[in-house]
Amino acid sequence: MRSPLMRRLGLTAVLALLLAAFGLAPSASAAEPAPAALSFSTDSATTTPGGTVNLSMTLTNNATYDIWFVYQTIDPTWLTTQRPDLKYSFTSCSLATAAGATPCAGTGPANLGANYGTTVPPGQSRTVTLTLQIAEDSGCNGNIGFYSYFYAEFSDSTSVSGGPVYTPETRVLCA
Repeated sequence: MRSPLMRRLGLTAVLALLLAAFGLAPSASAAEPAPAALSFSTDSATTTPGGTVNLSMTLTNNATYDIWFVYQTIDPTWLTTQRPDLKYSFTSCSLATAAGATPCAGTGPANLGANYGTTVPPGQSRTVTLTLQIAEDSGCNGNIGFYSYFYAEFSDSTSVSGGPVYTPETRVLCA
């Protein structure tokens, strides 16, 4: 006498073989990229009190529709806030364009998204660079880092939220 369990396993194996033979079985595929991606880079991993570091933010449109609106925040990481002796500020902001850099609308900690300019077409990117000024009387041997959240709206009425996205940390060295 055959076991009901063996009969079920046999039926399952036959069904799986038929699905695979006719191409109906789920296939492994590469994950789709996020509709919009935010990445950061710095021009230097270290600086000294009184120095500057350029923090570049690149927003890439991976969707098939234009990005019409972006809202973005930037805040210090928890470890950065634990070092009150580290003194810094964002002193300038520029948007890279084909004609050269143009000034941003603001350097806030919030609503940086407006700085990416007008629409971002599918497959294109916009890069905004913030200048991080380290105060002359800043403490040393600490890392300054930030994180960001963003929200983007597309011309097909969809939206996406992303984050936290972390910046590379900048080490403030004693001279």
